Amino acid sequence: MKDLPLWLRLVHWALIVFLVQNMVYGSYQIFVVLAPEGGAAGPLWGAARDLPHELLVARRLYAIEVWICAAGLAVYLGVTEVLPRRLGS
Repeated sequence: MKDLPLWLRLVHWALIVFLVQNMVYGSYQIFVVLAPEGGAAGPLWGAARDLPHELLVARRLYAIEVWICAAGLAVYLGVTEVLPRRLGS
């Protein structure tokens, strides 16, 4: 990582920041913005039966977005950070 040009290091960190920011934004949407009225933020558990279908679908779509960003970040960090260190380069 240290032998990379500056522009490539900036792209590397921009990707990491972008993925983390997307996970934070998606979580905020799920647990704060799309929280059911009168209910606490967090998992729905049994209250999911009483939610309107549109709200439940919107929450699930944001949750899928968060999982995709988390998986992308894990793969990206594995390939760019963990794997080179294990291979000794």
